[in-house]
Amino acid sequence: MRRSSIYILTGLLAISSITSCKKDFLERPPLDQLSETTFWKSEADVYKTVMGVYNQLPGVDGPYGIFYCDGASDNAHAQYPWESFATDASSGAITSANTSYGWDYIGIRRANYFLDNADKVTVIDKTLLERYKAEVRFLRAFNYFNLSSRFGAVPLLTHVVAIGEENIPQTPRADVLKFVLDELDAVAKILPQAYAGGKPNEKGRITKGAALALKARAYLYDGQWQQAADAASQVMGLGYSLFKVTTSGNTDDYSKWVNFADAADENKFRLGLSSYESIFYQKNNGNSEVILDRQYIKQIDPNSINTYLPPGTIGGWSSVTPTQALVDSYGSYKTGDAVTPVDPAQRAALYLAKDPAFANEYKNRDPRLYATVLFENAPWTAMEDNYKFNWVEGASNMSQTGYNFRKMVDPVIFREQVDNYANVILIRYAEVLLTYAEARNELSGPDGTVYEALDAIRTRAGMPVTDRAKYADQSSLRAFIRNERRVELALEGQRYMDIRRWKIAPQVMKTINNIKNSQAQQRIWTDKLYLMPVPQTQIDLSKGVLKQNTGY
Repeated sequence: MRRSSIYILTGLLAISSITSCKKDFLERPPLDQLSETTFWKSEADVYKTVMGVYNQLPGVDGPYGIFYCDGASDNAHAQYPWESFATDASSGAITSANTSYGWDYIGIRRANYFLDNADKVTVIDKTLLERYKAEVRFLRAFNYFNLSSRFGAVPLLTHVVAIGEENIPQTPRADVLKFVLDELDAVAKILPQAYAGGKPNEKGRITKGAALALKARAYLYDGQWQQAADAASQVMGLGYSLFKVTTSGNTDDYSKWVNFADAADENKFRLGLSSYESIFYQKNNGNSEVILDRQYIKQIDPNSINTYLPPGTIGGWSSVTPTQALVDSYGSYKTGDAVTPVDPAQRAALYLAKDPAFANEYKNRDPRLYATVLFENAPWTAMEDNYKFNWVEGASNMSQTGYNFRKMVDPVIFREQVDNYANVILIRYAEVLLTYAEARNELSGPDGTVYEALDAIRTRAGMPVTDRAKYADQSSLRAFIRNERRVELALEGQRYMDIRRWKIAPQVMKTINNIKNSQAQQRIWTDKLYLMPVPQTQIDLSKGVLKQNTGY
């Protein structure tokens, strides 16, 4: 089901006043700013202010766009330090002097402003007003969850703070989390499961499912397995489903890359690939899998996906590109098992010699690899007729790793040479299934419901089901689930926190090389990087009340 866009209003709200009395001229409210005496009078005022809070949902742009969270992990390389925090964070070059690491209270302040004032409006249906409040409370909780995940203890503000009152101490991380979870519990009881469409019930507003799914994510991050599994299970009963296509429009020639057993096998592969990659296309905005997304308004608010990700040879910037470690995580299409990575020196030798054996590394792999990563000679006819990716080392706007991302780039939009208005998915049903699988396995080990959740994701992608015999104990299944989460959610902003909550960052945040085995980026991990630094400017503004995180 397609969802109509929420109209997100930014900038100043113009409030006009018309009078014929000259004596009132100097008493008119200023036309370029809000007036507390004339605003908060109508339902329209409430609607506009709520939309201003929605405007702060993260997307792809800005220093904490979801791409960049992967660029700060072992999944990807973010090559331009002026675009985001990711280049410094992945290299270990983080300092408190930089303010672009996500210490952002704009969304929280907007939410608090609304909640402080909404009850002033009396000409509005009370049930609708309570729903609006629940939407805004969710958005505030979402902001606080992200903020505390990055920085730990942060000031917990539930009302607008006046200028000059910035000396507010941090609230312990556990207390911030409790606030988030309490808010999500409360609003889940108010929010509807779906919206009928049309103002003020536009499809795409915050739902009960979004509140429960964020609750599941928050419990998972905190290692509260029973609560995470319970919240995920509630979402699983709300009617969401994994997005699937019934006909593959993919015309790429994979005969070189996959040894198909027969026509049925090829069709299964193509349906899996197409189902996975087209989740993120503009034409499929609001599909059955979407639980929460950041929406983009046609002709007003385009995203930059088709610029950030493609290679420079077709007009992209290669801002965030896959690492070899991500490529290595995609298993065998034939067996479902992990693939033994090629030795880096051998890979480089084959590549430099233009040896046909270089291609063997990319054969018979998980369909999600072909839907996610552009590797040498990978076909992409939807983008351009007869297109094959070729890495041009050192050229303008080209990858430093030898790979580019294909996932999320919309080839139809590229061919038409128009702006991309695909919504950016922030929570989708596949994540909920993975949350359930991880939490249940950590709680009590493998059971049938864990395998079923994993198999739903894998079969949608055209992969074999989970091998019950091979992954029969908690430890082996844990490793399997973690890799499945990495592959399924690549480039969606989850890997940054996953490697921190699993405490594997010291092992995986290593210097990355390109396919020629030359250094693409030196990376140094220190444990201070489990949290970002509080910007020194904020500490100074608080007159030292804010305390710096350890190590900075």
